[in-house]
Amino acid sequence: MSIEAQPTGPAPPAAKILVVDDTPANLVAMRLLLRGTGAQLVEVASGNAALAATLDHDFALILLDVQMSDIDGFEVAALLSDDERTRDTPIIFVTAAYRDDLNRLKGYRHGAVDYIAKPVNDVILLSKVRVFLDLYHGKRALKDLLAQLKQRNAELQAEVAERKRLEELARHQAGHDALTRLPNRLLFMDRIDQAVRRAQRQRKGFSLLYIDLDGFKPVNDRYGHPAGDRALQVVASRLQNVVRHSDTCARIGGDEFAVIMDGAESDDAQRLGEQICRALREPFCVNPDSGDGPMAQLGASIGIACFPESAAEGAEPLVLIEGLIHAADEAMYIAKRAGKNRCHVARGSGLLQAGG
Repeated sequence: MSIEAQPTGPAPPAAKILVVDDTPANLVAMRLLLRGTGAQLVEVASGNAALAATLDHDFALILLDVQMSDIDGFEVAALLSDDERTRDTPIIFVTAAYRDDLNRLKGYRHGAVDYIAKPVNDVILLSKVRVFLDLYHGKRALKDLLAQLKQRNAELQAEVAERKRLEELARHQAGHDALTRLPNRLLFMDRIDQAVRRAQRQRKGFSLLYIDLDGFKPVNDRYGHPAGDRALQVVASRLQNVVRHSDTCARIGGDEFAVIMDGAESDDAQRLGEQICRALREPFCVNPDSGDGPMAQLGASIGIACFPESAAEGAEPLVLIEGLIHAADEAMYIAKRAGKNRCHVARGSGLLQAGG
């Protein structure tokens, strides 16, 4: 994955070098020697001042004298190496104390990465300083690149999450009615197919309730389409309040609804049908936003078919589904012809009436 070029902005600040020496002449000499490196020099004359400077600055390199009047360079290096913020800052000891291996080992033990013996060889010092400045610039460039990668990764994760959200929304909208937010006919057919296959696999039954509203057209004609939409939303809400969470309640047509009761016997389905009839008979306000809008009342004719009683034995799932829906639909029409606002249960090849 490539990283897009960032917009040109202000140049990054110059790398900083801390020079620590209690001899003013040595500080001046270092200043003159390092002025061509492009680094910003911070000069201090004591160990305590060096520690204080590291609190205010991020240094690419520290050139540290060992022998100083307050605390020596070894102690300064040890304290810096114990601090999480400064432990990775390279330290070069610049001192006459490195005349034997013991002093060199002591310096390395206290956190030094290199040393320069006095009197200083200008070429050697400049060469080593440039090496550490290059390392610092490379480290900073890598840090910036990692920050860009982290930002881009966060952006990609956000894009993926948004794409998943939109895909889930599209799937939901494809399978749900926009007005009532119930599953639509497409999702209903998928759910009833699952119910048939699950019932065959587990040898358990389920029931289908086919619901056609009574009195919907007069409400729609008298109060207008917004009132009709309100009525359908009220019906959907009341159905969801009555059915179980495990049941599927769907809007399958203009004023037609269906409920799939998983694992339910005919008696359970009949009781639910009667509950639905009672719930939908309750009056509702056509325009609740007005505060005193007109009241309207609906009813429901419900046909109930149970699996496997109302299904053709040994048939393919699609044939079983068509037969079950047909049986429930026929039962619903019998409920309408019998006076509406009631339910009928289909049993085998016949239809059994139940009270409303």
